[in-house]
Amino acid sequence: MGDNTPFRSLDLIEPGDLVHYHGSIKTAHGFYLAVPCPCSVCRLRHDLSPTDTRYLLTDPWGDLPGPQCVRRASITRSTACN
Repeated sequence: MGDNTPFRSLDLIEPGDLVHYHGSIKTAHGFYLAVPCPCSVCRLRHDLSPTDTRYLLTDPWGDLPGPQCVRRASITRSTACN
């Protein structure tokens, strides 16, 4: 077990984690890599409330663009990360 075991047990999303998207865009449901959303709105939202992190989801295979500005409630960390 690595140094980040306590964070993993809390089911936090770390940059580069494999996640399953189950949000409102049904055609985009699936697995993605999650990184903090770099858009100016999400950065401002995070600066005002650090617990309100939004994510940019990228296709692990590089074939399709993923959803952006995704709320934490719309993704679940994949069990493959455990």
